[in-house]
Amino acid sequence: MKYELLKTEGKAKRGRFHTVHGVIETPVFMNVGTVAAIKGAVSTDDLREIKCQVELSNTYHLHVRTGDTLIKELGGLHKFMNWDRPILTDSGGFQVFSLAGIRKIKEEGVTFNSHIDGRKIFMGPEESMQIQSNLGSTIAMAFDECPPALAERKYVEDSVARTTRWLYRCKDEMERLNSLDDTINKEQLLFGINQGAVFNDIRIEHAKQISELDLPGYAVGGLAVGESHEQMYDVLDNVVPHLPQNKPTYLMGVGTPANILEAVDRGIDFFDCVYPSRNGRHGHVYTNHGKLNLFNQKFEKDMRPIEEGCGCPTCRSYSRAYVRHLLKAKEMLGMRLCVLHNLYFYNTMMEEIRDALDAGNFAAYKKFKLESMAAGEQ
Repeated sequence: MKYELLKTEGKAKRGRFHTVHGVIETPVFMNVGTVAAIKGAVSTDDLREIKCQVELSNTYHLHVRTGDTLIKELGGLHKFMNWDRPILTDSGGFQVFSLAGIRKIKEEGVTFNSHIDGRKIFMGPEESMQIQSNLGSTIAMAFDECPPALAERKYVEDSVARTTRWLYRCKDEMERLNSLDDTINKEQLLFGINQGAVFNDIRIEHAKQISELDLPGYAVGGLAVGESHEQMYDVLDNVVPHLPQNKPTYLMGVGTPANILEAVDRGIDFFDCVYPSRNGRHGHVYTNHGKLNLFNQKFEKDMRPIEEGCGCPTCRSYSRAYVRHLLKAKEMLGMRLCVLHNLYFYNTMMEEIRDALDAGNFAAYKKFKLESMAAGEQ
């Protein structure tokens, strides 16, 4: 397993990450399938067609339903969902943040109340690694706490120190699990997560500490959770230079096309976000000339595709007028077609970013793309 740094332009990186489930060309956008499915009736065959390289699933959600032990019994997540390319599983750490009303954090780990049936669940570093090992994902994320971006300094300091201690436990447990005979993926890779809210000095010190562990990859977590875009970019400007350049860097849960372009410029390789699928389910679709709301009446008789020249399954076959009709009629096909288009748009944009880096003209591409998308609706 290795990361090849093929080219740089400023801080931007063009890489190639070799894994047991195939090569990942970076920068890459991971398509979010929380419960081993992309919301919007998108199949794994669809994902192959729309150029998805990596699918992302959620440790916590698969643990509470259908259960990681059952998925292991059925051959692991790849076999279960019929996907032969890389999968990244998050650790459940974000749920420590998002389920703040129903959890209790201690040194050992976190006690949750399940959001489904209220039963008590305990998850610490070891449990998170065991669940992700049962799922057999390509990349497992370390168990961490994601403090609110605008939390007080003392809280953030204590939280980050605990996240560091948890990372050592994650590493030890993954090494143990990968050595067992019945482990599905003995080549599972562990990514560490940098935290520190918007305190750059805390983040820089944490980045230095976790870099010493020489893990296969590193994420910047705890952003896009309440801070401004300017604050997020400032954190990236400060922290990314202190993470290993010869390892993939992953900005968790971000973001808009503009966020991605700005973060690539700051040295980020991996992205994930629910925006393209969530917006698609509500009739909001991305184009190179801004975002469209297909519920708008002006599209009622518009027989053009969502975007002229787009190669996605939706634009090849259907008009804005028809997709709008489906959405208004509350037909599931309308949501599906919008999600397919949006994911294709994101995956294609990443392909364009890689091509621009290969050609040495990313700065010009970024400027053109931002300006054209800011032009507004067609």
